[in-house]
Amino acid sequence: MIVGGGPSGSACAYWLAKSGWDVAVIERKTFPREKTCGDGLTPRSVRQLADMGLEPQVAAKGHRYDGLRSYGFGQSLEMRWPEHPHFPSYGYCVTRFDLDALVAENAASLGATVLTGTEVLDVLEPRSSMRDGALGSCSGVIVKQKATGATSEIRGRIVVVADGANSRIGRALGTSRRRDWPMGMALRGYYTSDLHDDDFIESHLDIRDPEGNVIPGYGWIFPLGDGRINVGVGLLSTDRRWKGINTSTLMETFVDFAPEHWGISPETSCGPATGGRLPMGLSVGPRTGANVIVIGDASGSINPFNGEGIAYGYETGRLAAASVAESLLGGGTDALDEYNERLLKGYGPYYDVARAFVRLISEPKLMALCVGVGMRSETLMSELLGMMANLMRPDELGPAEVGYRALAGLVRILPDRVLTALFNDQTADLRSVSSAA
Repeated sequence: MIVGGGPSGSACAYWLAKSGWDVAVIERKTFPREKTCGDGLTPRSVRQLADMGLEPQVAAKGHRYDGLRSYGFGQSLEMRWPEHPHFPSYGYCVTRFDLDALVAENAASLGATVLTGTEVLDVLEPRSSMRDGALGSCSGVIVKQKATGATSEIRGRIVVVADGANSRIGRALGTSRRRDWPMGMALRGYYTSDLHDDDFIESHLDIRDPEGNVIPGYGWIFPLGDGRINVGVGLLSTDRRWKGINTSTLMETFVDFAPEHWGISPETSCGPATGGRLPMGLSVGPRTGANVIVIGDASGSINPFNGEGIAYGYETGRLAAASVAESLLGGGTDALDEYNERLLKGYGPYYDVARAFVRLISEPKLMALCVGVGMRSETLMSELLGMMANLMRPDELGPAEVGYRALAGLVRILPDRVLTALFNDQTADLRSVSSAA
C-alpha cells in the first residue's frame, strides 16, 4: 500500500501496477485538488511523464517552454535547455491541480486502487526496529473516510510512505530531518498576465526584503499558458533571519520588484498566496525499515539547487517500485535497503555539491560577486543551468565533479580558503572569510 497520491506515490503505484502487483493508494484529498507548487516541469520531469505515457496529456493541459531567463544584480541572460541524450530540451508548466490527477488516474487505469478522500489516522501494529539506522515497521494503517467519518483498517505487506513534506506517517515510523542541513520555504500565487505564454520561465537571484537587503533564496515567474502566471519566492534556512522573515511581506516585495512587462500587481492577483516548507537534499531519514520505504518529499528528496521536487518524486517512486517488487519476490528487507543505496549512489554526491552551493548563495556579497562574473559568460551560466537541473551528460564526469567544475568557474576569483570551506562541505563561517577577502 502507498500512503499519499502525489507525484511519488502515484508514480510508484503506476510502476507497480504496470508490473502486475496489487497496490492501493490512500490519498487524503479528492482529485483534482489545489497544491502549492511552482508548477514548472524540467526536462527531467518530462522524461518520467513520457515514460509513464503521459506527455501528450501534459502537453494538452500545460504550456511548453524552451529555457530559463535569469535575472541577478542588474543583469539578465536567456538560456535554452541543453541537448541531452536522455532528456528532452524543453519543459512544461502545468498546475498540480491538473497534473497530479493525471498521474493518479494513470495508475488507476492499470489496476491500482486509488482511495481518495481517505485520511490515514495512524499506523497499524507498529513495531520498533531492531536495526540501527532503520525505521520501524507496521502491518498497515488506520484510515477514515472523510465523507462519512467511518474508520477501518487497511493492511499491506509493504507500506510506502509518500505523504509529503510534513510526513506525519513517516515521523510515526521514526523519520526525522537533519536540522543542520538546509531547508526551504516557498510561497506562490497566481496572476493574470499578457505574457502567460512566454517561451521562457524566469528566475530572480537577488530577491530582497522590504529594506532592500538581499535574502538567500530566489524568485520565479512561470508562464502557464492559460492566461495566468505562477509567481513565487523561495527562502533558504541558511540565513540567520530565517525564522523572523515574514514570507507574505517578502512575496509582496518581490511582486513590486518584478519586471514591469509581466504586469504583476494586486489588481492582477487571482487570490492569496500559499506556501510550505521544503525538506531538501535527502535530509530526512531513515528511509527504509523491515517492510517500510519512504519516498518523495517525505524523504526530503527536493533538489537544493532549484527547489525542484516533482522530478525526484517521480524518480524515487519509480526506484521504490523496483525495490518493493524485488522484496515481494523474495528479497525481503535487503531489497528495500537496496533502494536507499540506489538513492545515495544516484543523488548523494550531487546533493553534497548542492549544499555547498546553498551556503555560497547565503552570503550576499559572495553571491553578488559570483553572479556578476557568471552573467557575463553564457557558456558558464549554461553549464550551471544544466548542473542545477541535474541534466549533466552521461559522457561527462560524475555529478559531483561536474558540479565542482561549475562552482569553481563561478567562484574562481575567491580565495582558496573560501573554496575549501565550500567544497569540503564544512560549516565554516563564510561571513568571516568573505570579510577577510
